[in-house]
Amino acid sequence: MKTYFRLLSFAKPIEKFAIPYAVATILAVLFNTFLFTLLGPLLETLFVSGANDHPSTLIKNVSTFDLVGRFNEYIAYCITAYGKLYTLKVVCAVIVVCVFLANFFRYFSQRFMEDLRVHTLLNLRKTVFNNIMDLHVGYFSNERKGDIISKVASDVQVVQFTVTNTLQVLFKEPVQLIFFVGVLLSISVKLTLFALLVIPISGFIISKIVKRLRQQAKQAHESFAKMIGFLDESLGGIKIIKAFNAAERIKTKFDDENIFYSNLTRKMIRRQQLASPVSQTLGVLVVVFIVLYGGTMILNNQGELTPAKFLVYIAIFSQVMQPIKAITDSFSGIHSGIAAGVRVLDLIDTKPELVDVPDAIQLNTFSDSIKFEQVSFSYGEKTILHDINLTIKKGQTVALVGPSGGGKTTLMDLIPRFYDPQAGRITIDGHDLKSLSMVSIRAQLGTVNQQSILFNDTIANNISFANPSATREQIIQAAKIANADSFITNTENGYDTNIGDSGNKLSGGQRQRICIARAVLANPPVMLLDEATSALDTESEKLVQDALNKLMENRTSIVIAHRLSTIMNADMIAVIDQGRVVEKGTHHELLRQKGIYSRLIELQTFVEQ
Repeated sequence: MKTYFRLLSFAKPIEKFAIPYAVATILAVLFNTFLFTLLGPLLETLFVSGANDHPSTLIKNVSTFDLVGRFNEYIAYCITAYGKLYTLKVVCAVIVVCVFLANFFRYFSQRFMEDLRVHTLLNLRKTVFNNIMDLHVGYFSNERKGDIISKVASDVQVVQFTVTNTLQVLFKEPVQLIFFVGVLLSISVKLTLFALLVIPISGFIISKIVKRLRQQAKQAHESFAKMIGFLDESLGGIKIIKAFNAAERIKTKFDDENIFYSNLTRKMIRRQQLASPVSQTLGVLVVVFIVLYGGTMILNNQGELTPAKFLVYIAIFSQVMQPIKAITDSFSGIHSGIAAGVRVLDLIDTKPELVDVPDAIQLNTFSDSIKFEQVSFSYGEKTILHDINLTIKKGQTVALVGPSGGGKTTLMDLIPRFYDPQAGRITIDGHDLKSLSMVSIRAQLGTVNQQSILFNDTIANNISFANPSATREQIIQAAKIANADSFITNTENGYDTNIGDSGNKLSGGQRQRICIARAVLANPPVMLLDEATSALDTESEKLVQDALNKLMENRTSIVIAHRLSTIMNADMIAVIDQGRVVEKGTHHELLRQKGIYSRLIELQTFVEQ
């Protein structure tokens, strides 16, 4: 229940919806219950005859607060004073009014509950997504993207429906049950006490039926998340799948998980569906015993139970099973919502490992240098960087080179605080990165990665992503600096052309130039370039490299590169091997050392195109 109430907290301010819902529900239940009690006066009006069965004798010892009794007394008076035809018209008019009012208030109660449901979903999904956006980059390296998508999309939907539906049932149905039971007790206490035995028996049996639902629901949500993951990976790698004729293997992998999920869902639904027939069967058995017991009392003239009252009793008791059925169905279905809720709350409770310290300093400018002082970093048990010492002065171009897997990209990722080092410290203008606001650090940095990361939007919106307030003229100027304006103007809608998912409507060189234009528009003092030309053909590489050269002018640049001209022109080259800076210097200085850098050049690891 702790999980349930925590999920319910996302409905705040719940009183805005709960109070009008409660009022409307109580009124709807009141008129709905009164509607069934009108069956007695209707039967008396139509069928009571003879001196011994005069209506006025049917009403005895009516309490001032017994509205049903008072109404029956009025009906008896109308039959005596005005005749049955007039009384029939009165009863029918009251029935019409009751039906209208019951459905009128039922509509508004459902409307308020739907508002609560939508409000809860909005708050829950917003909280989940906001927390995801605040998590550190390392979190996404350890989690399946499909599982995260499943929690945000599917699990949140299950949670909001189950929680609000349960809230609705647990208020409305007990209130309806209390009203029905109150009327039944007013007719016959003995019959009612006997009949109510079905409730605890039904509850006990159903609790045994749905006992394993929560565990199965958790497995079902996890299995669904795996399928979403398979789908995401398959769509992202569709070219590779087809190129290696792996479509059948991927289909089989997805189908196996789909079969497991379907079988699990089938078992859950069978258990849930079993609860309703059990409660209804028990209800019918009790009705049969009531008919036998009550019928015997009437035929033997025992007590004050009349045929009209008995028919009203049976009619109302048949309706008692509806709220009981709704409550049992709700308890059998809540397990799925709680299981989904646990997964969603786990994501909400995941805290980012990297947060700003209290009173973090705002870095408004970059004026001196970036320094690595005895920096070490590990992924889990694997150490990636060892005792890195490196100084990057303002205005310098520093190239990071070395064998693949040496730790170059990891070193660069430490500068925008995607990760924090386990030992040592990194400073900007003498300030430890941990003492600075992350937003202000990243405002001083621009990034162009090896992989062109674009969004399914227009070219103009992708370029202005780093500066949403940029004018069209500024966007075009940035595109010209990035050598992108010429191909952009030749597209169907120019800068308003949609580039598709991840920019798949463009070539690799075109995507990379848009990324460079985005960095140009941001106009940061420090550029981080991670092998921005390594995946391009010769012609595209020359265009992109020219754009990069323009981008690097009058800026501090840290470059992971394979292009010889970029390295030769760097103010400093740092050779990274097995997580250590093994050599530092200019191109000519490192060649004279005859070390790793010289060997890389000789082996043509870096080739001038």
